[in-house]
Amino acid sequence: MQRPHFLQKIQQAFKSHPIVAIIGPRQCGKTTLARMFADQTNDHSPENYFDLEDLHDLQRLEVPQTTLSILKGLIVIDEIQRKPDLFQTLRVLCDNPKLHQKFLILGSASQDLLKQSSESLTGRIIYLELTPFKYEEVHDLGGLWMKGGFPRSFLADDFETSTAWRKSYIRTFIEQDIPNLGFKFPPEHLRRFWMMLTHYHGCLYNASEIGRSLNIPARKIREYTDILTSTLMIRQLQPWHENISKRQVKTPKIYFRDSGLFHTLLGIADESALLTHPKLGASWEGFALEEVIRSLEIDPYDCFFWATQAHAELDLLIFKEGKRLGFEFKYSDSPKVTKSMLIAVSDLKLDGLVVVYPGTKSFKLHENIHAAGLVTFLEE
Repeated sequence: MQRPHFLQKIQQAFKSHPIVAIIGPRQCGKTTLARMFADQTNDHSPENYFDLEDLHDLQRLEVPQTTLSILKGLIVIDEIQRKPDLFQTLRVLCDNPKLHQKFLILGSASQDLLKQSSESLTGRIIYLELTPFKYEEVHDLGGLWMKGGFPRSFLADDFETSTAWRKSYIRTFIEQDIPNLGFKFPPEHLRRFWMMLTHYHGCLYNASEIGRSLNIPARKIREYTDILTSTLMIRQLQPWHENISKRQVKTPKIYFRDSGLFHTLLGIADESALLTHPKLGASWEGFALEEVIRSLEIDPYDCFFWATQAHAELDLLIFKEGKRLGFEFKYSDSPKVTKSMLIAVSDLKLDGLVVVYPGTKSFKLHENIHAAGLVTFLEE
């Protein structure tokens, strides 16, 4: 599948930076996108592509400055997190005006994790996050919600094949990908923790409570959470604190970023199982929340939720173009205004609040409060 939006973003990024980093979870399509972009350029050759999971390419980069300095044009380096010492070499090369090189680097880790190794590239590198498929790319909301957006899962011929791929992905992620990133934890602990986390999807995160349930120290639980966040598997949605007299929640909420992986860990086998599952509403909330954030291209640091000890809350608060926008996600045929919504609009001084639901129509519920079907909202 072509992904013209992301190809255009890469092209634009190279106008201001010599190094463009595409970050995203494993198997989300980074390599395919990089090859598509390289095919569009006239200054790229097969020798300019390095896959750091390939032993031959690793051997080519044993003396990185010597190898890379003789290449011209666009150079692609895949799985950069496997060789973080390359960042220093890239700084030297991109500061040499005689080389006229551009570097497209790919990493299966978050910007924060890569930044630990790339601080020397400040001002030279720009980060673009590639997500799994989103609605605007596939226009199949039901399939995307059920199977998730990872290309091989979404494009599978049937749901059974999709499920088999996701199970294999989870196993490989835990047993191979995590150790390859340098994290040394017992795989069975991380698997048990990840499955336990499904019960906290859309809920407040409590490391001590999870630790007691699994008989694992809370310190380790927090480390596991940070790992899954850094590898873009889960989202820790931080609480917003408004300057008001009410006591406000200070604990983050947890969401799985891919609904397909969430359903696999829950053991949901098909659509009928999802529609009768106790986590149906939570699944919809997390899926819709991710789609809204991706559609509006909101920086993770500009995404929050809000809640008070008196149970007033807002599922998502974002800041965009100087405005405060609120979102509530309701798995309902006929969303209604609640007291909590009115409190959120007043206390947070929202410019608008959108109640996102599975329907297709959009209509006004109250002053500054509108209901919008998810598809309608994304297409508009």
